[in-house]
Amino acid sequence: MDRHDMLLSPAGVDALRTALTLADFTANGIAGRLGSQATGGVARNDHRAALRATEDRDRLGTLIRVFICDQTEPEPVVAAALAPLGVDEALAGGIVERHGDGLRAGVDLEPYADDWWVLADVPASARPGRPLHAEHVLGIGGATQTLIGAAVRRPVQTALDLGTGSGVQALHLSTHARRITATDVSARALRFAATTAALNGQDWELLRGDLVAPVAGRRFDLVVSNPPFVVGPGTTTHVYRDSGRVGDAIGSELAAAAPHLLTDGGTMQYLANWVHVTGEDWAERVTGWFAGTGLDAWVIQREVADPMAYVNLWLTDVGESADPRRMEAWLDWFDAHKVEAVGFGIVSLRRAGHDRPSVRVEDLRQRVEPPLGDRIGEWFDRQDWLRARDTDGLLAARYRAADGLQLRQEATMGDDGWAVDRQVLAMPRGLRWSEEIDPLVLALVGGADGRLPLRDLLALLAAAHDVTPDELAEAAGPIVAHLVERGLVEPVAG
Repeated sequence: MDRHDMLLSPAGVDALRTALTLADFTANGIAGRLGSQATGGVARNDHRAALRATEDRDRLGTLIRVFICDQTEPEPVVAAALAPLGVDEALAGGIVERHGDGLRAGVDLEPYADDWWVLADVPASARPGRPLHAEHVLGIGGATQTLIGAAVRRPVQTALDLGTGSGVQALHLSTHARRITATDVSARALRFAATTAALNGQDWELLRGDLVAPVAGRRFDLVVSNPPFVVGPGTTTHVYRDSGRVGDAIGSELAAAAPHLLTDGGTMQYLANWVHVTGEDWAERVTGWFAGTGLDAWVIQREVADPMAYVNLWLTDVGESADPRRMEAWLDWFDAHKVEAVGFGIVSLRRAGHDRPSVRVEDLRQRVEPPLGDRIGEWFDRQDWLRARDTDGLLAARYRAADGLQLRQEATMGDDGWAVDRQVLAMPRGLRWSEEIDPLVLALVGGADGRLPLRDLLALLAAAHDVTPDELAEAAGPIVAHLVERGLVEPVAG
């Protein structure tokens, strides 16, 4: 895509950057101007304190009123705040728009992180009753933040953002990728992304097309995607939400494309929805997406919604909640296909180049220690370690319990005192897994202090529990592998 195909001319982008920099229109600059109370109010869409703090309408105050509080301000005041960007170019590029007797925000211009700005469409919640453009470009919402947190942030040469929208994922990729390619089916979204890139002094390859079509035949070290994953009958009204695929087919389509997109050792991560069908195991359904790909796959389900709540959410998201016919048609489709719920989660794939891929599809509803991307990277590392060792290799290794590992017990008082009913190992950090265990596993973990090879530790436990070492070793292999995968015990190097 021509880098001149932006909301503003290149000179206009430079002028806007100058205006924002002169005003200190950054996350830190705004917080410093407003103070904690007003900043907290803005986060709750309560702008009263922020408006009181910006009544003088200086450069920063005016930009806060226009782009943060969605106020209409007199044209001369807005012109002074945007200078050296001229009002005529700002109007032509849609940065501001005429409203009443003044100017208001035409886009969502959001200071982001320490020193970035992201350009997107004004959200539906800010302009109730105003229909969204069919190619509405989302800003930084909940799904966006989920993918930002889940991405594995390790240095790579090449990265791809499929369905870039406003370009926020590509901004984050710029912190650890040398070359960035971003695609979108929407020319309008690419204009926003090109402007976001230029405003932040970055240069991305921007390509238009549906999903992987623009990069057919190319491979990348890291691919991320927040695709239009919404599940339904395949009707397309808003491209950020609707893929045109029926049901949850876009999730399986991306899984099938992944082996052809990734370099050796490459990783692909995307958000997805999947249906829970009456009488079927949702995890088996999603596991089927990866059959024959040869990829390691870890799918974690973070949320589940019933059909009514799901339809309400997405109709409200685009301002269609008052259309009963759309709701009825969508719910009828769910009923006809026996969909009892819809899951939401993160798919992480890796092309590790072996014939024994690890595929795990599971719930992970608990709060995890951020960033989740670090936890996902560590999970793939553990898969590599386990795959490189047979049973003898596991028995020869030394292990130690993870830092902070806790034992939680439930007991019942009886005639002879407390009787332990249940013992659970729990990790207060990381992925915060918990596992119910029996006394033998408890003894194994308790003895894992990193000094003895597992084989020698099992010999001691065998003598204490009146079983043969060979019997215990045969049973312990899968148990230790599971504990390592969960991160409850860790191999000791050397």
